[in-house]
Amino acid sequence: MLQALPEGFTAVITGAGGGIGQAVLNRLLKSDRLGHVIAVSRQRLEHEDSRVENLKADVTTEEGRKILKAQLNDAPLHLLFNAIGLLHDEQQAISPEKRLEDLDVETLATLFNVNAITPVLLIQTLVNSLKGRHPAIIASLSARVGSIGDNELGGWYGYRASKAAHNMFLRTAAIELARYNRQAIVLSLHPGTTDTGLSQPFQGRVPEGKLFTPDFVAERLLAVMNDRRAEESGSFWDWAGKPIPF
Repeated sequence: MLQALPEGFTAVITGAGGGIGQAVLNRLLKSDRLGHVIAVSRQRLEHEDSRVENLKADVTTEEGRKILKAQLNDAPLHLLFNAIGLLHDEQQAISPEKRLEDLDVETLATLFNVNAITPVLLIQTLVNSLKGRHPAIIASLSARVGSIGDNELGGWYGYRASKAAHNMFLRTAAIELARYNRQAIVLSLHPGTTDTGLSQPFQGRVPEGKLFTPDFVAERLLAVMNDRRAEESGSFWDWAGKPIPF
């Protein structure tokens, strides 16, 4: 697992209370090569493993990112895995748009903040921990619907556009990070349709065999990360290890 990373590597998982984030955390804990992981969530998490440092913080806010930066204190970071994403929210009346008439400024701003701006600002916040000569993997959940080249159905304006922006932010950050750390690998990852709260309202349309468990997705995404090399930094991959066009 993540053989490019050193023994006793340090990891940060944002969105660690969600389905995929929690599954990635559990997978990492099965490896004796993990040294320390900061599990970040808006709700306080409890974990018995001494390698886990549970951090309550909302990293979609500047305050939350400052809390995370202070906790890491510029120590070298080997893995940053961002599992935060927003598709729908009943309390905020957010749902995928079907028509131009459904577009709303506040909804679009919220989607862009969570899905695009937060991931790149996490990299900005932790950049001192990513600079250097140590191996570093920065992976963030994207979505196939964020591929402009793959968009043949339309709809879902805000989610599609915010994930496309996510991919551009990460590709641009990858170019800059290569100047600071030649071993840094930045990846946008499509997990497939996973049985979590994000996909729950839309699972009825998922073909048989294409609704994945969080544990399966975590296993696959870690395998995809393990197979990547520094020259592939800034690229976009699906859970099966196939590249996705931007």
